[in-house]
Amino acid sequence: MAPNERARKNHDELFPGHVSTLAATDPELIETFDNFAFDEVLRHGDLDARTRLMVQLAAMIACQALGEYRVMLGAALAVGVTPIEIKEIVYQAVPYVGMAKVFDFIHATNEVLAERGVALPLPRQSTTTPETRAQMGLAVQKQIVGGDVIDALYAAAPDDLQHIQRYLSANCFGDHYTRTGVDAPTRELLTFSMLVALGGCEAQVKGHVAANLNVGNGRARLIDVLTQLLPFIGYPRTLNALRVLGEVAAP
Repeated sequence: MAPNERARKNHDELFPGHVSTLAATDPELIETFDNFAFDEVLRHGDLDARTRLMVQLAAMIACQALGEYRVMLGAALAVGVTPIEIKEIVYQAVPYVGMAKVFDFIHATNEVLAERGVALPLPRQSTTTPETRAQMGLAVQKQIVGGDVIDALYAAAPDDLQHIQRYLSANCFGDHYTRTGVDAPTRELLTFSMLVALGGCEAQVKGHVAANLNVGNGRARLIDVLTQLLPFIGYPRTLNALRVLGEVAAP
């Protein structure tokens, strides 16, 4: 048996010339997975290929799926995701996944880009300075999350935790969300995908469902994202995310 015609076509478009070693050693699994991930799931929703690959890459970083990330990175470049967008996905992962887990993905990304003749470093995307990062970060944080929400978080934080709130504003948002290369709605989809794939982050997923709604990513779009992540992150984390989504954005 082999993947069906639609699955083979979609797979070949993403991975031209690639022959999976698992197709030889585990043909039944590959038939099932490819028919599901590259046919059945792809027929759901309205995500364009570029966005689909971007959120899948973000989730793979969170899952620590380095081998699959390398393969899917080639597919992302094949459908037109730019090197700058790729780097912004990896950089966006640092405040959410942690540098310890992102480190190997930075090197893998650099290796793949270098193999394809992309000169490094890429053009700078930062728009802040050490003097402006806190103010600009707080502004974009309030724009995305909501001014009342952020004011309440600062007000509720005890004195010995105020520095964490400042770090969120200046580092998470000031150093990352203010960058160019990827717009705010796409960054929120990336963040949502990472938090979902990490697992155990339901409180943060809830906050970023609301943030996605604030920047124009509605319930249907978030369901589309979760559907495209499902084959790669599994049912438990997908179902947890859908439960949180239902709490914030009921049908």
